[in-house]
Amino acid sequence: MPDKPGKKKSRTRQKKQTRTVTPVEVIEDTKTDKPELFTEPDDRKSLSRDKPAIYDPIAAFYRDVKHYPILSRAEEKELAIRYLEKEDVDAAYNLVTSNLRLVIKIAMEYRRLWKEIIDLVQEGNVGLMHAVKKYDPYRGVRFSSYAAWWIRAYIIRYIMNNTRMVKIGTTQAQRTLYFQMGKERERLRRMGIEPDSKALAKSLNVKESEVDEMTRRLTGPDVSLDASMGREDTGFSLLDALPAPQPDAEEVVADAQAKSIYLEKLSEFVAGLSERDRKIFTSRWMRDDPHTLQVVGDRLGITRERVRQLEARILKNLRTYLEEEGLSASDFIS
Repeated sequence: MPDKPGKKKSRTRQKKQTRTVTPVEVIEDTKTDKPELFTEPDDRKSLSRDKPAIYDPIAAFYRDVKHYPILSRAEEKELAIRYLEKEDVDAAYNLVTSNLRLVIKIAMEYRRLWKEIIDLVQEGNVGLMHAVKKYDPYRGVRFSSYAAWWIRAYIIRYIMNNTRMVKIGTTQAQRTLYFQMGKERERLRRMGIEPDSKALAKSLNVKESEVDEMTRRLTGPDVSLDASMGREDTGFSLLDALPAPQPDAEEVVADAQAKSIYLEKLSEFVAGLSERDRKIFTSRWMRDDPHTLQVVGDRLGITRERVRQLEARILKNLRTYLEEEGLSASDFIS
């Protein structure tokens, strides 16, 4: 007699059911301290070895600064007045910390010009602190608007001073060219205008010579003075080709001859002076440590004012004498 369907169903339920337990479930059942992601003891080591943790300083810095509240216009003015009138350091601290997000925002604008954004952020922080010192809360300008100029100025100066070993831009016109020349060249091309030096100078309101000079600076690499010229085995460097700071042989000979002529004419002039004038001139102009007017006056028995008058007359006669001889008196008399 065949079994009834209900009995088959009950016997089926009575059969021992088996199921596969995953390693994660085993870990959960045993209540171990191992995380579920690691099914094998070696997985943790292999993961840390294949994918090392990367530290992002900008992200870490932003996580820190986002806890500082953003100040309202009235709060900024109140803190600025406290620092201006009472030099309250806590007020300055609150002004700085509340605007650190602004430093990150401005630094990110120059991320194409500098690889390490954290360097720009640090320079921007210095500019922000400088803005706190210079800010005048009574002018009706928000501190964040004022500080943005100082932050940007410090970042730009840092980039220009450290992009190359030799400074690219030192004046305001050069800094403008450094940051705007490439953008302006592309804009002129889109307008169908050839971006030559004349067009760039007119568009940026600078001299054409300044555009040419900045172009040479940007396109030409920095060259070391110790770089060898010609064959390396000669040992001849670019420094050897530069002129020496000392005068050349011709200048040395010319100076010696001029000095000899001056001494000769000076001796002739002194020989024609009276004894008193000769003592005054030699004491005041022919010594490494000239005597004072008082000392000369005491030796000659006259007042220091009389010595000054006689000295002025002697120098006037000397100037006239040298000019008559075809020499320049300014080389001897200042």
